[in-house]
Amino acid sequence: MIGTVGSADKALRAKEAGAWDVINYQSEDIAARVKDITHGEKVNVVYDSVGQSTWLASLDSLKRRGLMVSFGNASGPVSGVNLGILNQKGGLYVTRPSLGVYVTNRAELDQASNALFDMILSGNVKVDVPQSQIFALKDAQKAHETIESRKTQGSSLLIP
Repeated sequence: MIGTVGSADKALRAKEAGAWDVINYQSEDIAARVKDITHGEKVNVVYDSVGQSTWLASLDSLKRRGLMVSFGNASGPVSGVNLGILNQKGGLYVTRPSLGVYVTNRAELDQASNALFDMILSGNVKVDVPQSQIFALKDAQKAHETIESRKTQGSSLLIP
């Protein structure tokens, strides 16, 4: 697993979370580093939460017939996609999932929640929320401002 991050602090956190290698997309060429890390092989799948600023580099990091999973817009939404580029870069596949597509009713919510909490209880998924990212509900505005400033790492909590 190769993590991409936007700061040195986040690189450290990604390594602590289990990333084998980390690329700082603010200062490194993602595709070149992926090619170097994988000895020219590239990767089968890219999960991209950044969006606009990493779109092309993510595509360039994929093997032939690789899968791009774009699930976030931290740098802005990906728009104006030329579908021909997917063929030019190796017959790539792209998907844009969202929670609302996968969880559409109470039964699906219960199933997904149970699966997640089972993974947390088993230790396969670790939840680490920094104390500085736990906010009282009355401080929701401050929480949003902190998240929007990109000063957070991982999860943040609002506590009633």
